[in-house]
Amino acid sequence: MINFNEAPFIGNEFKYIKQAIDNKKICGDGEFTNKCNNWFEQQFSIKKVLLTTSCTHALEMAAILADINPGDEVIAPSFTFVSTVNAFVLRGAKIKFIDIRPDTMNMDEQLIEQAITPRTKVIVPVHYAGVACEMDTIMLLAKKYNLLVIEDAAQGVMSTYKGHALGSIGDMGAFSFHETKNYTMGEGGAILLNNNNYIERAEIIREKGTDRSKFFRGQVDKYSWCDIGSSYLPSEINAAYLWAQLEVAEQINDDRLKSWNLYNTGLQGLAKRGEIELPVIPDECTHNAHMYYIKTKSLDIRTKLIDTLKDKGILAVFHYVPLHSALAGRKYGEFVGEDRFTTKESERLIRLPLFYNINPNNIEFIINIVNDFYLN
Repeated sequence: MINFNEAPFIGNEFKYIKQAIDNKKICGDGEFTNKCNNWFEQQFSIKKVLLTTSCTHALEMAAILADINPGDEVIAPSFTFVSTVNAFVLRGAKIKFIDIRPDTMNMDEQLIEQAITPRTKVIVPVHYAGVACEMDTIMLLAKKYNLLVIEDAAQGVMSTYKGHALGSIGDMGAFSFHETKNYTMGEGGAILLNNNNYIERAEIIREKGTDRSKFFRGQVDKYSWCDIGSSYLPSEINAAYLWAQLEVAEQINDDRLKSWNLYNTGLQGLAKRGEIELPVIPDECTHNAHMYYIKTKSLDIRTKLIDTLKDKGILAVFHYVPLHSALAGRKYGEFVGEDRFTTKESERLIRLPLFYNINPNNIEFIINIVNDFYLN
């Protein structure tokens, strides 16, 4: 069986986990959490990074910091994971879904303006597959209408837009370190703060609404409850696991890119014959090989291809069911304009196995099975 995903394991994870235990502090915000936070800040030029228990929780923190209240509106793509919008719905917002671009599967930046109303507060670009949205246009619109931009960069660690790291462009951003991501701590994430005005309150929200972080830095004599919040700190054990990968982040990135390029080269023939479509990487973007997907001509062909791959011991999967078609999506949001691409493109997309240290021979085997499927 060729798995769809296998979490990266470098070799120093056990060593660092033991070190965290030996430090007698495993509850969070210890040595390894601080190392990870500092690494992201320096690597990606972000003012403040705080590890969280998940990307979902990072987005929930961002929604609180954005002061989302009942009746506010948030613009987002429908082709995304539920966490993208749930964070804002929990605060009472209504989601205004817009269509995607068929080339990158990202929100169509040309459709944002028509979704803006006096109630709009936030735009949430989702960088699908680690490929950036058209951020220049989005940031100009945000400035024009005095809106916040919160980047869902769950899949975007190590990707850039015009040289800027994803998550570092908007007012806030969020990373994911779920086991399906390029860098993992099992479950985990990070909130990225690009505006100094959010930093102090973010620390308080993350620490159950207390100024506990100030207390540990010696800035206050005792800490107290001063805001809403929750327990968003990951364990030091999780952070230790992540740190082992961040030490060799370029190595992991290069390995994944090699695998991505193997797929892209091996499937060019089918693409040229019009049987499938391959991922599009705009010139202004560098990507992190978060996933390799192809698009078939129809849902029926996709289903048959997935079944064929499964019969050969290859686990390939489709991705999101558009949120606006879900029960909760209809209750808490509405689709603005015409669904020209969101549903149609999502029904054609199939993701192929890709993870750190995947055997190149397995990729060649998968390519051959896909080619044989179309030959037959």
